[in-house]
Amino acid sequence: WFHRDCSSSYWILTPKMRVSAALVLSSSLIVHCDAFANVGQRPARTYPVRGLCAAEINTPCKLRAAAVDFGAPPAIVERELRGIKSATTKLGMIAFITSMCLALPASIGAVRLLELLRIIDSHRRERMSLKAATFCARWLMRLIPFAKIDVIAPERERGAAQEEPAVWVCNHISMLDIFFMLAKDQELRGRNCRPLKIIYWKTLENNPVNKIFFKSCGFIPVEMSDNKDKANEYNMSSFKILLRMAKKAFEDGFDLGILPEGQLNPNPEKGLMPIFSGAYTLARMSRRPIRMMALHGTNHMWHADDAIGMDVSGRRVRMRRYPHGRNYGSADEFAETFKKVAGQFGATGEDLPEKELEMWLDGSRWAEMEGEKVKNAPEGEVPL
Repeated sequence: WFHRDCSSSYWILTPKMRVSAALVLSSSLIVHCDAFANVGQRPARTYPVRGLCAAEINTPCKLRAAAVDFGAPPAIVERELRGIKSATTKLGMIAFITSMCLALPASIGAVRLLELLRIIDSHRRERMSLKAATFCARWLMRLIPFAKIDVIAPERERGAAQEEPAVWVCNHISMLDIFFMLAKDQELRGRNCRPLKIIYWKTLENNPVNKIFFKSCGFIPVEMSDNKDKANEYNMSSFKILLRMAKKAFEDGFDLGILPEGQLNPNPEKGLMPIFSGAYTLARMSRRPIRMMALHGTNHMWHADDAIGMDVSGRRVRMRRYPHGRNYGSADEFAETFKKVAGQFGATGEDLPEKELEMWLDGSRWAEMEGEKVKNAPEGEVPL
């Protein structure tokens, strides 16, 4: 394990450290381990080392002890919670999840029974199921307050009326995200907001509770290519079905919610993962604006990396709703704007400086960048 020697710029590797590869090249050392971490911080995988000061190696894959100069120390993720506070928060989180797994099937089952008795139709069932789910999440989170939640939606405070239909996008950092979005939907989007149909990865239906919940609420599944061995991408035949279901959802009075990263982001502090163009395509084809939301902190309770899992390091969650939904001119413009706006908030829990944020949201920053490309392009060449 790494320990910081506060009296110098060195990091000490203790004798118990297991190293899978150690390579010395031109006075620099690269150490790669199966699992190691700075004390009280998130695990790291690979560190470049600027100067090797001392090392004793007895086999190719064991490093007995070494003092190495890292130059500037890596970024530190402070643990808000330790010991009993961390354990108490984890216990509360597990109690909340367990309660949701019991309450959701019960409440949604009652709605489903009304449909079977032909008292309500499928459209009514979807709306009632979604209301039941948000009610359960909201009240269970009040009864089991395992997290401190800050909801930032300043434009909501002015009591805006119901807004036009939209495609909502958000970053994705934890399996807890859906619970927080349900519990705080009214605070984020307003009491008069349109119900939200979420587009989800079909593999999530392997969990029976997820399947009951998603199907009853009319959420829209999409199949994806195997993202373990190749770039994360949609299955195109499934995407065509998604487009038809999305069109019907708008006609039925729903908004759409989509996670443009397509999967959990294990390193939100480094920014967003590659962005799908699906949200842009849906918005363009339906002629609806894209609205942005962002999350920060849920991964401190349930991390996307299974090696970390429910190692609770913090309980403060920040949720942000952005104003100025708009129609983007291209998929690249949407992706870059989302990376700058939601990526910044997901990484730090804070927005960009006010002027810069406004420029990204109204499109003027992107127009400025495109103008610079044209200006700097070689004579006679038009940049794509």
